[in-house]
Amino acid sequence: MFFLLHMVSLYSVFSGASAATHYNCNGPLVSTLPHSSFQSSSQSSVSYAAYNAKLNRRDGAGGWSPMVTDQEPWLQVDLREQMEVTTVATQGRYDSWDWISSYLLLYSDTGRAWKQYRHEDGVARFVGNVNSEAVVQNKLSYSVRTRFLRFVPINWNPSGWMGLRVEVYGCSYKSYVADFDGRSSLLYRFNQKSMSTVKDVISLRFKSHQAEGVLLHGEGQRGDYITLELHRGRLDLYLNLDDSRLRFSSRRVAVTVGSLLDDQHWHSVHVERFNKQVNLTVDSHSQHFQTKGEGHSLEVDYELSFGGIPLPGKPGTFLRKNFHGCMENLYYNGINIIDLAKRRKPQIHSVGNVTFSCSQPQLVACTFLSSSSSFLSLLPAASATGGFSVRFQFRTWNTNGLLLSVQLNPEPQRLELLISNSRLHLTLHSSGQLKSEVFVDYRVSDGLWHSVSLDTRNLPITLTVDSEPSSMIEVWEQLESRGNFYFGGCPTLDCRYPSPGFQGCMRLIFINSQPMNLSHVQQGLLGNYNELRFDTCTIRDRCLPNLCEHGGRCSQSWSSFSCDCSGTGYSGATCHNSIYESSCEAYKLIGSSSGFYSIDPDGSGPLGPTQVYCNMTDEKVWTLLTHNSTAPVTVQGSSLQRPHIMKFNYSALAEQLHAIVSRSEQCQQEVVYNCRKSRLFNTKDGSPLSWWLDREGERRSYWGGFLPGVQQCSCSLEENCMDMNYFCNCDADTEAWANDTGILSYKDHLPVSQIVIGDTNRTGSQAVYHVGPLRCYGDKSVWNAATFYQESSYLYFPTPQAELASDISFYFKTSAPSGVFLENLGLKDFIRVELSSPSVVTFSFDVGNGPAVLSVKSHLPLNDRQWHHVRAERNVKEASLQVDQLPLRFLEAPADGHLHLRLSSQLFVGGTASQQKGFLGCIRSLTVNSVNFDLEERARMTPGVSSGCPGYCSGSSSLCHNRGRCIEKSNGYVCDCSQSAYGGTTCNQEVSVSFDRESSVTYTFQEPFSVMQNKSSQASSVSVESSSSSRAREDMAFSFITSQSPAMLLTVSTFSQQYITVILARNGSLQIWYHLQTDRSPDVFSPIVSSLADGQLHHVRIHRVGKNLYVQIDQDIHRKYTLSSDAELILIRTLTLGKVIREENFNEEVTQAASKGFIGCLSSVQFNHVALLKAALMNQGSSLVTIRGPLVQSNCGALADSSSHTLQDQGATPNKEKEPRGHDTQKDLAVIAGVVTAVVFIAVCALAVMTRLLYQRRQAQRSNSIKEEHRHSMYTDYRTELHLHNSVRDNMKEYYI
Repeated sequence: MFFLLHMVSLYSVFSGASAATHYNCNGPLVSTLPHSSFQSSSQSSVSYAAYNAKLNRRDGAGGWSPMVTDQEPWLQVDLREQMEVTTVATQGRYDSWDWISSYLLLYSDTGRAWKQYRHEDGVARFVGNVNSEAVVQNKLSYSVRTRFLRFVPINWNPSGWMGLRVEVYGCSYKSYVADFDGRSSLLYRFNQKSMSTVKDVISLRFKSHQAEGVLLHGEGQRGDYITLELHRGRLDLYLNLDDSRLRFSSRRVAVTVGSLLDDQHWHSVHVERFNKQVNLTVDSHSQHFQTKGEGHSLEVDYELSFGGIPLPGKPGTFLRKNFHGCMENLYYNGINIIDLAKRRKPQIHSVGNVTFSCSQPQLVACTFLSSSSSFLSLLPAASATGGFSVRFQFRTWNTNGLLLSVQLNPEPQRLELLISNSRLHLTLHSSGQLKSEVFVDYRVSDGLWHSVSLDTRNLPITLTVDSEPSSMIEVWEQLESRGNFYFGGCPTLDCRYPSPGFQGCMRLIFINSQPMNLSHVQQGLLGNYNELRFDTCTIRDRCLPNLCEHGGRCSQSWSSFSCDCSGTGYSGATCHNSIYESSCEAYKLIGSSSGFYSIDPDGSGPLGPTQVYCNMTDEKVWTLLTHNSTAPVTVQGSSLQRPHIMKFNYSALAEQLHAIVSRSEQCQQEVVYNCRKSRLFNTKDGSPLSWWLDREGERRSYWGGFLPGVQQCSCSLEENCMDMNYFCNCDADTEAWANDTGILSYKDHLPVSQIVIGDTNRTGSQAVYHVGPLRCYGDKSVWNAATFYQESSYLYFPTPQAELASDISFYFKTSAPSGVFLENLGLKDFIRVELSSPSVVTFSFDVGNGPAVLSVKSHLPLNDRQWHHVRAERNVKEASLQVDQLPLRFLEAPADGHLHLRLSSQLFVGGTASQQKGFLGCIRSLTVNSVNFDLEERARMTPGVSSGCPGYCSGSSSLCHNRGRCIEKSNGYVCDCSQSAYGGTTCNQEVSVSFDRESSVTYTFQEPFSVMQNKSSQASSVSVESSSSSRAREDMAFSFITSQSPAMLLTVSTFSQQYITVILARNGSLQIWYHLQTDRSPDVFSPIVSSLADGQLHHVRIHRVGKNLYVQIDQDIHRKYTLSSDAELILIRTLTLGKVIREENFNEEVTQAASKGFIGCLSSVQFNHVALLKAALMNQGSSLVTIRGPLVQSNCGALADSSSHTLQDQGATPNKEKEPRGHDTQKDLAVIAGVVTAVVFIAVCALAVMTRLLYQRRQAQRSNSIKEEHRHSMYTDYRTELHLHNSVRDNMKEYYI
C-alpha cells in the first residue's frame, strides 16, 4: 500500500498537466477545418465531395458519398497538427437514405502508414448509424494522438447507399520530439559523481520501424544498472539493485512487455519504481515485479544515456543496437530531457545527429487478408542482364503459405517460394514430376519483419533470408520469367498447382532492382490484386494478453489463437476446466475406490490441483492431507525464552487447504502429547506454556474438541483427568508419563500450522508429541439445494466475475414444462440458462456480438421429477452446453468479436428480474466460476423458496453407488444402473465374467440416434457450431485377475485404422497402446514394470483428455503421459475384451497378445458409457454384442480373496520350514491348507451361483414393477444408452446421488 501511495503521488506530479488536459479533452476538431483537410477514395459528384462531410452541415448534397463502383471507399480527415482524439461521431447524409451502419477507424501521423484502431477487447468495428439524422458518438476506450484519421465503411443502409458526416472530439497537447538515426544518443549527466534514488518515474513515447534498439541505459560501479530496450519487437527492462550474483553474470534477466512495437506508430512507456517494487507499462499492458538484489536504491554513475550506448567498450556493458526512431515527451523523474536538449542545456550532451522533428521514413505496407483469395500480380520490366531478381519484406504468424510464384521459360517450369512449417521452401518445378528444392532452416512465422532476396541472374538460384547464409539451387541454364509475378497467392486460372495462400503483410517489393509502387497498384495503374488492404499492416498479437488460463501456452495464426493445456491440469479451449474432481466425495460418486487422487477444490478457479488421500472404506469419505512431520518428536531443554518450534508444511498450499476445509462438512486433526514433568498451562495464572498456531497464524491454547474459547484438554471436556484439580493430565506435573491426546475439530482454525513447546527445561522434563494429518469428510456443495414453489420467487446473489470466461454447473428436477434457472443482465450483455420446453435446455448470452443460443434436446422429457445435470460454459473461444449424458453442444465465438461479458445486475437464480418465466422445482449444487452458492442459507430468508429439496433422492447419503442413478418413486426409490458397470439393487454388485483362451466379447458401435444430431439454434450469424480434436477423450475402467502373459485385455478399433489396446506384455507388465495417427508409430506406455499376471485382483482406470493421458493402477500407482497427438477416435467400430479375431494393423507385440487372448476374470468393465460385460449378460442375442467361446459369469472379488488366502498359505510355508519341526508335520499342514482352500473355493462358488439365481429373480421382479410404474425401465434405457458412444468425461458427473 505504501508503494502504491508513492506511485500515485509521483505519477500525479509528472502527469498532472496531462491529466488536466484529459479532463477537458472533448472539444470539436473538425468543424473549423478548411476544405483541403478532407480527402476521399472517390465521390459521386462534386456536391458529394469529402469537404461536405461535417457533422450537422447541409452543404452540397448534405454529406459525402463515394462512387457506386468504389470497391474500397474511405473518408480522410487531416487535423492539421498532432491532436489527442478521445471521441468520434458520425451521421448519415442529410435528408436521404444514405448512411453507414458500421465502419473501421484508421489513424496516421503522416497520412501514409496507417494503423487500425481496436477497442480494448480487440474489436475493430465501430457502430454507425440507423438513419440519416441521428448522431452516434463512439468514445474511444483509449485516446490516440494523431494527425490523420480515416473512416472506412463496412456496412451501410441496404435500401440506400453510403452517406457520411463526421466530427472528431479531443484537444491539442504539447509535444517534445527527438529523432535518433541509430548512431546517436542523448546523455543526461548528473551534477555529482553518482545519482542514488529510491524512487524513479520514467515516461516516454516512441515509434520505430526497427525491432531492436536501446532506449535508455545507466549503470553504477557497485553493479547497479537499468536498461530499457527494444528486442524482437518487444520492450525489455533490465534492472539490478546491488545483486552481486548478476554483477558478474552474463545472464541478465529481463522483464518483457508489449509486442509488434516496430510498427512505425507511437507507443507509450511508463516505468515506476519505489524501492524494489516496479511497474512497467507499455500502452495498456503492465507487468508488476520485485527486483532481485540486496539494495533498495538505484545507484547510477555519471550519466544516463537515451537512444543508445555511446561507448560499447565500457566495462561491464553488454553490446546492443542503438535505437532508430523517434521519442516524444521523454521524462526522467520529472525532468524533460528533450526540452533540455533542445535548449542546449549543459546537463545534456548530444552524441551523433539528434534532430528535434520526427522525419522517419514511412515504409508503406499492404495486408493480404485471406489465405484463400488474396494475391498481388505484378508485371515488371525485363532484366537487362537476363534472369530476374526479387526482394521484399514480410511478416506473418501463419506457418504455411505461398509467398511468390513465377512461371518460367521454357514451359511448364515454375518457381515457387513457400512458407512450410514456419520455414522457407524454394521449389523449382520442371516438366513431369521433376523438381529441385531447398529449405532454409530459419523460423519466419514469428510476427517479425523478414527480408527475402531471390536471384536467378546467375546460374545457381540464390535465396537469402535476413542475414542468414544464402541457399542455392544449381541449374544448367539461366531462368527467364514468363508472365506475371504472383505474390501471396495466385488465381486458379494462372496457377496449375495452387498452394495455400499467404496471410500477412508485405512491403518494400523490388523486382529486377525496381521498386514496386503499391499506391499505383491501389489506383489501378500497376498490376492486379484481390483481397488486399493498402497503407496498413493489420497484424495483431492474439497472445497479448495471454487468454489461456492456468499457465496454458498460447500459440497463434493470423486469425486465431489456441491454447496448449498439457501439463496444467486443465482442459478446454482456454484451459479453463479442471480435469480433476473437486473433492474425494466427487471421486466416490463416480465409482472410485480408496487411493491417492488429485483434487481441484475450486474447480476452474486459480488455486490448481493438489494430491490427497481419499479413504472410502467407511460410509463417510475422508480426505487426508499430510505434512512434513509424520514421526513422533521428542522435546527436551525448551523454555518460554527458548521454546521448541515446529512448522508444518502440508502437501497443499495454504489457499488450497482453506478451500478444502471450507467446502467440507467437518474437519479434524489429532494432537498426541505425551509428557513427563512438562506442563501445558502455568499452574499459577493459567497462562499457556505450550501452544499451537492455527491456519491464520493465530495462537491457540486449547488441546481438544471444537470449543476454541475453552483452555482445556480433552480429559477435562470428558471429565476423566488423572487429577481433577487440573484441566490437563500434563498439568499434574508428575514424574510418570502422562498423555493429553485430543481431536481438534473447530475447522475454522484448522489445520495446525505450528506448534510451540516451552516447558521441558527442568530436570527430568520431557515431551513427545505427534500432530496427525488433516482429515475432512463431506462436500457441502453437493447437496446444497433450494426448492422454488412460486413462479415469481427467486434467489439473488452478487454478480460473479465472468468477463472473459464463465462456467455454470447445477442439478435440477422439476415437473414444470419450462422455467428460467438463472439469469444475469448488463446494459446490453446478458447470460441465461433455462428449460425452454419439457425436453430442451437453452443457454443464451450476448457479449456484444448479438445474441447467441445453444440448445440441447433430450429424447426423453426432462420434467420427470428426476435429477438432471446441466453444465454451460462460455469463453473467448467458444461456448458449450451439456445436459446429463447427451452430446456436448459447441458454438464457436467470432474471430474478431467482443470478448468481455459485462454484467451489472445481480445474479438471479430460479427466476428473472421481471419475475416472469420463473422456475418451479429444485436446484442444487450450483457453481458459477468455481464459486459454490449457498442456496439453502439464502432460501431461508426468501418467500416462495424453501431450503433443501424433498424426496428420497435428495439426501447426501449415497443410495445408488458407482454412477447409479437414483429414481424417485411414489413410495420409495429404485437405482438405475444402466450407466454403471455394476449391478444389484444399489449398483454395488460387480459384474464379472471368466474367460478362457478362445473367449471374447465384442460390442459393435452404431450411428447415434437422430436426436443426438440436433442443431443448436443460433441468433447470431457469426456464431458457428463446431467440434475440435482437442475435445477427444476416453474414459476406461476395469478390474482383472490372471496368471497368463502375454494377454489381451481390451481393444478399441475404428473404421479409420486407429486403435487403443491394453495388454499384458510377455513379462506381465501392463502396456497401453494408442495409435491415433496411421502415418506414425503408436504411443506405448508401461505404467508399471512389475508383473500383474500374479493371480491378484488389479483395478485399472485410464482417462484421456486431448494429449494428456492419466493412468491409475490399484490405489497407489498414478501416472501421467503426453500423447504425440490429440486426435479423436473417428468412427469407432468395435470394443473387444479378450481374443481379437479380426485382423488389425497391430504391432507384432500386440498381435501376439491378441492371438493369445485372455485367461482369467474380468470385472466392472466400462468404456465411456458402455458397460460391456453388462451388455453381454443382459443383451444376449443382440446384434450389438458378439460372444465367442465359453463365457461364464463369475465373481472376481471372491476369486481374489480365495487366491489371496492360497498365496498367504503358500507364502507361510518357507517360514515354517525354518522352524525345528519334522518333515511329516510340514506335509500335514500343507495337506490341511490345501483341503481348507478347496473347501473355501467350493463354498464361494456355491455362494456365487446362489447369488446369481437370487439376483436374476430379483431383477425379474424389479423389471416387472418398473414396467408398471414407469414406462422407461432402466434396462430399456440401457439399450438406448448403448448408442450414445460420444459421451465425454463430464458425463460421468451426471448422477451424483
